[in-house]
Amino acid sequence: MPEEAFALEPRDGYRPLVEQDLVVLVGLTGAGKTTLARALALPTLPNRRALTDRYVLGEPVADRVERFRRVAAWRARHPGGIAELLARGYAPPRPLWLFDGLRGEGELAYALSHLPRARFLVLELDHGTRLLRLLTRGDAFDRTEAGGEDLFALARGVVPEEVLEEALRVAPAEEVRKKLRIVVEEAKNYGYEGVRRVLGKSPRALFLDAKKPVEALVAEARAWLEGAGADR
Repeated sequence: MPEEAFALEPRDGYRPLVEQDLVVLVGLTGAGKTTLARALALPTLPNRRALTDRYVLGEPVADRVERFRRVAAWRARHPGGIAELLARGYAPPRPLWLFDGLRGEGELAYALSHLPRARFLVLELDHGTRLLRLLTRGDAFDRTEAGGEDLFALARGVVPEEVLEEALRVAPAEEVRKKLRIVVEEAKNYGYEGVRRVLGKSPRALFLDAKKPVEALVAEARAWLEGAGADR
């Protein structure tokens, strides 16, 4: 779906997103949001990366860690984060839009209260598995400067030592350091604990084990979405 599918100002033929049904993917890098989005094959709004480049940064920023820092500064002024943009946004009417995706406690709390027709698919995946996926998925967006940190010190409290040792068998240390910086920075800015605090008891959220095959996740998500639609 082209970027013109979303606007922050009224347009002919567009309706406020707050008046439309929306399913929001929630998860950190490597959790499988893009794969699930493709498999669900729903009409899709411009994703988080596109909205961030256009409305938050004003330009593409290739270095992931630098993006986190600049977005964090913006979030200090906009605690609802990207959810604030969605709540202000307009899109052509569709039976159900998909958005990839929201992160962190502040964004999700804002979305839960300001997007009354939104439902949330939360992909949960441990940070160690995320690191291993980043090392093998070959996404050009997963870029950052390597830095000179000690790998085991950098990983402490986020990625277990045995997983880090496995990562070092998969890829050179410099590449592991780059991907580990992304994982650690995301864990610091968008921890899963906050997601659970906001959505853990909400009937509008489904938590998915992202280690499952995508076919199983699609079946689980579709069954839940159909049931949630019937309950509306």
